[in-house]
Amino acid sequence: VQLQASGGGLVQAGGSLRLSCAASGGTFRNYRMAWFRQAPGKEREFVATISESGSYTEYGNSVKGRFTIWRDNGKNTVDLEMNSLKPEDTAVYYCAADVHAGWSIGIDEFDHWGQGTLVTVSS
Repeated sequence: VQLQASGGGLVQAGGSLRLSCAASGGTFRNYRMAWFRQAPGKEREFVATISESGSYTEYGNSVKGRFTIWRDNGKNTVDLEMNSLKPEDTAVYYCAADVHAGWSIGIDEFDHWGQGTLVTVSS
């Protein structure tokens, strides 16, 4: 499975940004998908995950109520809408795929990772 993340950029605090992740080389509808992020000097952090059908989602506490994850199984994409952005949201954002059944948000649960896209939020 190959994952290609896009949509990162520079945005002012309070602004919005949408990230997109395109999957290829596998059966996308069978994979749970997620977004993680990693700020400079920090560990990779869970942001959001969505079930194979899109019926279930879960968010990290720091983004709950501001970010929304959704997927389009017809287009093999998973998007992350980010609103009310804060400087502390600055990070490289990664999409990831879990090809096994489960609902853990641990990094080790995800088998495939995209290359990451940089989001910078200025104050």
